Amino acid sequence: MKKLSIVVPCYNEEESLPIFYKTVCDMQDQLPVELEFVFIDDGSKDRTLEVFRELSAKDERIHYVSFSRNFGKEAGIYAGLQKATGDYVVMMDADLQDPPALLPQMIADLESGEYEVVATRRVDRKGEPPIRSFFARKFYSIMNKISSADIVDGARDYQMMTRKVADAILSMGEYNRFSKGIFGWVGFKRKWIEFENVERVAGETKWSFWKLFIYAIDGIVAFSTAPLILASVFGLIMCLVAFLFIIVIIVKTLVYGDPTGGWPSMVCIILLVSGIQLLCMGILGQYMAKAYLETKDRPIYLVQEEK
Repeated sequence: MKKLSIVVPCYNEEESLPIFYKTVCDMQDQLPVELEFVFIDDGSKDRTLEVFRELSAKDERIHYVSFSRNFGKEAGIYAGLQKATGDYVVMMDADLQDPPALLPQMIADLESGEYEVVATRRVDRKGEPPIRSFFARKFYSIMNKISSADIVDGARDYQMMTRKVADAILSMGEYNRFSKGIFGWVGFKRKWIEFENVERVAGETKWSFWKLFIYAIDGIVAFSTAPLILASVFGLIMCLVAFLFIIVIIVKTLVYGDPTGGWPSMVCIILLVSGIQLLCMGILGQYMAKAYLETKDRPIYLVQEEK
């Protein structure tokens, strides 16, 4: 019988974990595979690690890795893929927003041999603030226009893949990770399963609007050079505009004797040009910062405890 490794990155999920574990275990009879649980403690400040220890003492199928501090969900996914030993690997959230009821269908699709990845996407965003949903849709729309990675609107990290796909993802050992882009970039035959949004079973979301904004910037920088092209275009446009203004001023002065305008217009022009320069420097700085972090060759995560 084949083995399915369930990778579950966790940050302060002590309330959700027992419910998640029981829900998945209750489905064992419906799954034609052996189960392996790989829990990742991403530097939680509650009893998440203690819950791992309690569960692993009762069930030898449970393995866990506890980070020395919070390294982020991306590091948690990477660590889980490294720890997993199954023929199939699936990433899930402990809050049950990734419905375990889809597992039998996902396994069947992989068993058919027609697909190597079965991914999921939400068809609605019920329960989310409207402004957050709006910006999320815009992010996916922009990413698909400027990036070669296949990133679907509403895509979740809830994906089941063969061992070959998991190894391909692990071969991308970059420090600045954006898993949604990596999953799409590696390719392979993929099937999408749609489901309606599910509320958290317990606890609170760890993703604030600001964190999601930073995550979106990381994704754009990681999988597109379009912002650098945009900065170049801004510079070219400003050069052309400045050249035209020079011509207009010379003509007005020599032909019509009209003196150059006063300081208010000059201040506006200086502020505009300076703002564009700072924007372009900021864009360039983002790429330089990512390259700087990569050259340090630091580990993606550090382990405090594992089993």
